[in-house]
Amino acid sequence: MALQALHSSGVAFRKILSHFPEELSLAFAYGSGVYRQAGPNSDQKNAMLDFVFTVDDPVAWHSENLKKNWSHYSFLKVLGPKVITSVQNNYGAGVYYNPLITCDGRLIKYGVISTSLLIEDLLNWNNLYVAGRLQKPVKIVAMNENVILRSALDKNLKSAVTAAFLMLPESFSEEDLFIEIAGLSYSGDFRMVIGEDKTKVLNIVQPNMAHFRELYSSILQENPQVVYKTQQGRLEIDKSPEGQFTQLMTLPKTLQQQINHIMDPPGKNRDVEETLLQLAHDPDCGDVVRLGLSAIVRPSSIKQSTKGIFTAGLKKSVIYSSLKLHKMWKGWLRKTS
Repeated sequence: MALQALHSSGVAFRKILSHFPEELSLAFAYGSGVYRQAGPNSDQKNAMLDFVFTVDDPVAWHSENLKKNWSHYSFLKVLGPKVITSVQNNYGAGVYYNPLITCDGRLIKYGVISTSLLIEDLLNWNNLYVAGRLQKPVKIVAMNENVILRSALDKNLKSAVTAAFLMLPESFSEEDLFIEIAGLSYSGDFRMVIGEDKTKVLNIVQPNMAHFRELYSSILQENPQVVYKTQQGRLEIDKSPEGQFTQLMTLPKTLQQQINHIMDPPGKNRDVEETLLQLAHDPDCGDVVRLGLSAIVRPSSIKQSTKGIFTAGLKKSVIYSSLKLHKMWKGWLRKTS
């Protein structure tokens, strides 16, 4: 099972986890502090560690965390765990981030998301925010025996492969595939224009080819539409209308709906299957899929970043944004020198 490739036995990560309430259905670390990246994020030793904590009962978890880590929260802490949970669930991408926290001598950022909202995002790609992070190699630090969550994590990886196939030619390299997969959750993300290095996706993939291969190899080998030449690192897929229709029909529900909205002329009100059948015969099929992804990612990334001003507080937001801009500037200088 592809999910097994995500597991880690990192003692340092578990030590950091010990500072937080234990009631977690999933905890994972991600980003340049976990896996080496090229470019301006290559300083892994001093990079901020990013975590996501998935919890079944956010009110109870925040209540306990406020007792343990009161200083982590912005002014919203005085309003209590119910308000914090309401902000978490109802705005942006369903994640509540506390950034720029010093823990065991490391600078960390951690996001909290409810288990039910994560499962919905993994299965349907409602906003492709945390689901997008889980399409790239991460270190799973803790995980309970939630069978539905485990199945959703695996389905998210398979959906990522399918979406990437639709945007690739008939024959391509492993690197081409992993670049498409890593870029899914950045499609339309305004932070790729302001605040992020433009070569971010390439910098994530190239130093971590082995980790991507470990994550996706079993899915690729079991997929009946793929010829996976592992020795050459090449793949061939079925680009016939029938093959593309099969792929389109297995895409997450929200992406199918966005594609239908893009393709459906005013007043026609065609059902999704009819639209996908038409798209399967369209030479611009991959471009429409990419537009559908952008329609999901763009609003969720803007809303989540706006929410960060309130959840982090103005001072931390300014510091965090300046760090992002500094990395972008370093990347630009590196390319022009």
